[in-house]
Amino acid sequence: MSGSQDEIPPPPPPPPSSSQTPTQQTPHTVSTIKLPILKKGEYDIWAMKMEHYLAHTDYPIWEVIQNRNGHVSITTDTQGQIKVLPPRTAEEIVARERERKARTTLLMALPEDHLAKFHKMTDAKEMWDAIKSRFGGNDESKKMQKYILKQQFEGFSVSNSEGLHKGYDRFQSLLSQLEIHGAGVSTKDANQKFLRSLPSAWSQVSLIMRTKPGVDSLSFDDLLYNNLRVFKSDIKGSTASS
Repeated sequence: MSGSQDEIPPPPPPPPSSSQTPTQQTPHTVSTIKLPILKKGEYDIWAMKMEHYLAHTDYPIWEVIQNRNGHVSITTDTQGQIKVLPPRTAEEIVARERERKARTTLLMALPEDHLAKFHKMTDAKEMWDAIKSRFGGNDESKKMQKYILKQQFEGFSVSNSEGLHKGYDRFQSLLSQLEIHGAGVSTKDANQKFLRSLPSAWSQVSLIMRTKPGVDSLSFDDLLYNNLRVFKSDIKGSTASS
C-alpha cells in the first residue's frame, strides 16, 4: 500500500500569476499625460494643448468636438417639450458615449469658477465654441497681448543665476507665444536677440557668434545646442576663476 502511494506523481506547479506576465508589467504611458487646464489669458496655448492631448489619448473624442457626433433622435412630449430619445443601435450608443466623454473632458479642463456657465451644454462642439468666445478675447485684447509680448521680447535678458538652458527655455516659450499671436520674429532677429541677452560672462562668445558667417540663417535650436553649448564649460571655468 505504501509502495502505491510512493508512485503517485506530485501535483503540477501552479501557473504563474498575472503579475508575473511581462506584458502586464509595462506601464500605460497615456495615463501619465496630464489634462491641460485653461488659465486666464492662455486660451490659444490651451487650445493647442487640448488638440494634441485629445488626438493622442482618444482621437474620436477630438473628432466629436470638431465635427459633432451625427444626428440625435428627438421627440416632443404631451406638453410640447423636446426630449432626446435614448440610443437604439450600437452605433448610436457609441456616438452618445463619445459625446458624453468629450463634454466631460472639456468641463474638467475648465477653471472651477467657470463650470456653472458651461455644464448645462449637451453638445461638445457648442461647448468648445463657447469656450473660445468666452476666453479667446476680442480684437482689442489680442492687440494688447501682442504688444505686451513684443515688449517682453525687446526687454528679454538672461541672468547669471538663470543659466544658458533655463534662459533658452524661457526664450523659446516667448517665441512660441509670439508665433501664436501672429507676431513671430525672423530667425535672424531671434538669434541676434538671444545672443545679446546673455550674461556678461558670455560677452566675448556672444560677440564672436554675432559676427560669425551664417549665424543669421541658423535655426534657434542649432544656434544654442550646436554652438553655444560648446563654450559652456569654458564660461563656467572663467566665471569660477574670476
